Amino acid sequence: MRVVLAGGGTAGHIEPALALADALRKLDPGIGITCLGTERGLETRLVPARGYELAMVPAVPLPRSITPQLLTVPGRLAGAINSAAGIMDRVAADVLVGFGGYVATPAYLGARRRGVPIVVHEANPRPGLANRLGARLTEHVFTGHPDTALPHAEYVGIPLRGEIVALDRLSTGDKARSYFGLENDRPTLLVFGGSQGAQAINEAALASAPVLRRAGVQVLHVVGPKNTVASEPPPGDPQYVVLPYVDRMDLAYAAADFVLCRAGAMTCAELTAVGLPAAYVPLPHGNGEQRLNAAPIVEAGGGILVDNADLTAEWIVQTVLPVLLDPERVVAMSEAASRIGRKDADAVLARKVAEIAAAGGRR
Repeated sequence: MRVVLAGGGTAGHIEPALALADALRKLDPGIGITCLGTERGLETRLVPARGYELAMVPAVPLPRSITPQLLTVPGRLAGAINSAAGIMDRVAADVLVGFGGYVATPAYLGARRRGVPIVVHEANPRPGLANRLGARLTEHVFTGHPDTALPHAEYVGIPLRGEIVALDRLSTGDKARSYFGLENDRPTLLVFGGSQGAQAINEAALASAPVLRRAGVQVLHVVGPKNTVASEPPPGDPQYVVLPYVDRMDLAYAAADFVLCRAGAMTCAELTAVGLPAAYVPLPHGNGEQRLNAAPIVEAGGGILVDNADLTAEWIVQTVLPVLLDPERVVAMSEAASRIGRKDADAVLARKVAEIAAAGGRR
């Protein structure tokens, strides 16, 4: 079997694609996997690092309004479709699986041109333009959110990295805290703002540091590789560890009792999969999907929701600190988050993709 995966640009598109690739390899070690990407996306680093072939397709971003650039789209899109179709010819693709992003549109249209079965996976409750198009070209549509409005949609969850799915926070907690220079017996808050960080979260958390430390809470704060902070808390106990980036998010999750973070689809999926409660701070711009991502978790009792404009050091002290100091509440929220988590989405989607490829796209 030969599978082509199209999901580039952001980690939210690439990581589920790579998690599916890993699950397909586990299902069939001899499977051929090719990932489509563009030169401007994170896939140029992430895909080769995971050992998969990356084939480039020209990026064709679609303008959101009528501009002179709109006139250039048909010609550029035709070239990208030809490129994607040529790659599918070269690898003799049995199925194309798209996850959205710039590369997905020409991939879907190239697959349709070549008669290659199409599978669409949409992680967000509000699908993007590429996946709205892809869903019109196939009956094989799977989603990471139960309320995503796409035709023929079947909810399976979001494929997650193996180290996240296999994480046992209780047995790994002491090792994880030692890894980051934290103590084993203190309440621990993990703060991060997605792969690039979030300035509002950084500022509020750092401003709350003196009160958190006086209360005996230690903090692991991932500020993001592109963010700078005016000043870090001075050394001392409890620890307040500031890092620009963490490669081992599984250990960061294992070290934590509670999280302060954005509400991206991958973040919500990972935290519920490992049973971590969180205070979710949805992005204040965009189409509001981050609030929709977090809403089911909050309704189930596994998290707290706060608007970006309302996030302050005082809010953290008044709302998050009492939770951290109440072990029974932390356990109850952890269990609630875990109940709605999906750990098997990678394996479920891999089996479905294999069945669709074997059937030549027929239901």
